[in-house]
Amino acid sequence: MRQDACACFDQSKPHPRARVGFHTERQDISAPGWLRLLELIDEAAADGREEFRPLVDLSPEERRQIVTLPPSIAWLTMVKHLVLYGSNLVRIPREIGAMTSLEELTPYTSYRLHWFPYELTRCRRLSRSTVSTRALFGNYKLRPPFPRLQPDLDSVTELALEDLDPRRWGTTAIHRCSVCDRPIEQAGLRQMWISLRLATDVLPLLVNACSSACVAALPSGAQDYIHTPHKGGRVDQPPSDWD
Repeated sequence: MRQDACACFDQSKPHPRARVGFHTERQDISAPGWLRLLELIDEAAADGREEFRPLVDLSPEERRQIVTLPPSIAWLTMVKHLVLYGSNLVRIPREIGAMTSLEELTPYTSYRLHWFPYELTRCRRLSRSTVSTRALFGNYKLRPPFPRLQPDLDSVTELALEDLDPRRWGTTAIHRCSVCDRPIEQAGLRQMWISLRLATDVLPLLVNACSSACVAALPSGAQDYIHTPHKGGRVDQPPSDWD
């Protein structure tokens, strides 16, 4: 088995009032699959390849060990097509925004991947995507809800930014503002959801903003989705495609 089961919400029928949350798994950085993935990224960065399919070089058990990608994906500045077909991922790090040559993203049948980082919008060349949309928070077919985000913080001095609880914050580390790239430690933290069309699909994006000004700078949501940034939870969404 290369994927763990996911019971966050029913991906076959509408249930807009389901109870949802973030996946809580932390990446085991001692796992053989993780160590091999680091090697594969090093190799891809060194040879400047344009297509990166790391999972095909892992055994099914090693693929299952990968629940996120390492920050070193930022080195893959020549990759045009990132293939993560059938992954066990539950999150993708903000460093994907440094993959400036990325034109196509294929995480198809990654059924535990329910959202993406807002930094994906920095991949200006991204024009094609193949995503299992029924697995996404707020998708137009099923309208599952979004996890409720934490209250805004004007200061993060009491927050361990390098060791966050993914159950509460969606990730294990927050370094910089998703909008202006300012270090979060020098400001506050305002998490928001926004659904935008990137490439082929409308994706739910998690924003880690440093200020209300950065939240105000966010674009409007995609057509037929919530138009303004929101905190998730029991927010009103447009009717599902199946209503």
